[in-house]
Amino acid sequence: MSAPRDGVVERTVPGVTPAEASRPLGIWEVFGQRKMLALLFLGFASGLPLFLTSQTLQAWMTVEQVDLTTIGLFSLVTLPYSLKFLWAPLFDAYVPPFLGRRRGWLVITQVGLMLAIAAMALQDPERALRPLALTAVLIAFFSASQDAVYNGYQVDVLAEREMGAGAAIGVLGYRVALIVTGSLALILADRIPWPSVYLLMAGLMLVGIAASLFAPEPVLRAAPPQGLKEAVVDPFVDFFRRTGPGLGVTVLAFTILYQLADRLAQNMTTPFLLQIGFTQTDVGAIRGGIGMVATIVGVLTGGAVIARLGINRSLWAFMALQILSNLAYYWLSVSEVTASRVGLTVAIVIENVSGGMVTAVFVAFLMVMSSRRFSATQFALLSSLMSFGRDVLAAPAGRIAEATGWPTFFLFTIAAGIPAVLLLPLIAPWRAEVPRGAASHSGEVRE
Repeated sequence: MSAPRDGVVERTVPGVTPAEASRPLGIWEVFGQRKMLALLFLGFASGLPLFLTSQTLQAWMTVEQVDLTTIGLFSLVTLPYSLKFLWAPLFDAYVPPFLGRRRGWLVITQVGLMLAIAAMALQDPERALRPLALTAVLIAFFSASQDAVYNGYQVDVLAEREMGAGAAIGVLGYRVALIVTGSLALILADRIPWPSVYLLMAGLMLVGIAASLFAPEPVLRAAPPQGLKEAVVDPFVDFFRRTGPGLGVTVLAFTILYQLADRLAQNMTTPFLLQIGFTQTDVGAIRGGIGMVATIVGVLTGGAVIARLGINRSLWAFMALQILSNLAYYWLSVSEVTASRVGLTVAIVIENVSGGMVTAVFVAFLMVMSSRRFSATQFALLSSLMSFGRDVLAAPAGRIAEATGWPTFFLFTIAAGIPAVLLLPLIAPWRAEVPRGAASHSGEVRE
């Protein structure tokens, strides 16, 4: 480890010179690796269960004439996603007797998921809601657990320059899974019974199991935490030892604030578009179709750019894109052609491409700030803070829009990005390769 320069610690990987470690990587050099292919299919497995306990399950319950109040309360079954940091230390501390610390736990959670999703085929929403809810909670628990292990695997298996690409390829697989469970499942449900749909979705978890067996196991030079005490306490000690108290708190604040401008706008985009004259079909078709493609283009472009520029410079560039993308909705709110589908398409493409790039770099940022020894726990904690910014700080967006009107509201969302911009020089100096206080990531794997 080299001496600090300008408050930034430069690290070297054994056998790799500093120049080689920081040189720009070619697209094929990054995406053409075995671990990237594994991350694509593991991302698919990570996204597969999400809608099966939310939107797709809601559709099944609606068809079975379950009342709206009950359907709304079923959103509570996804609570394990917010609480996964409570049991994530188990995945760092204990190593299964097969396949290693990461792949072993991946297979365990994926087999649990496959069985739990298949168990939904035995449920009847019309007659027995309690067993249905318990099964849905079980799916959410195994899914949240798989996410914690998968995120830990991403941190462990990727070097700094690969993290943007690794985040992007994972998001691509995740988005494809959402299309399968959010669209294909509904199409199938018009042709075969819902229990059969869930059995087919359960069978798709074999993709994740096969990917876990195919994936290379990351090399962990340091010993994993010994027992729960080390697994629970040491991740905090490790994080603040690397960052120091002042920088550590700043990093946590940055984690909450980085995507705030984007989240505020996203929270109110649908009501805004409907109020200015677009139909639900317009919004659904353009956001769900073109918007999804734009997001995928954004995350893959983001991954390639991060491989060339590095995480720090990409954080700066994509932050500017995120703030400026809200200008597209501001333009739509003051334009005389507000109901133009062309205008709507342009705004949604800009929002989703920039949003995809921001997602790629921010996931890469969370990865590089997580130590390989405690990766499942630290990533789970940081992603929970990110969720706080998304779910809590963005909650008053509707009241602000009501009080100010749409044009002023979108200008306000742009201003909401300023605090994160002010923190960027402290967190990610432009001339540095990685954020201050980042952990070391060599990306070593056992092929």
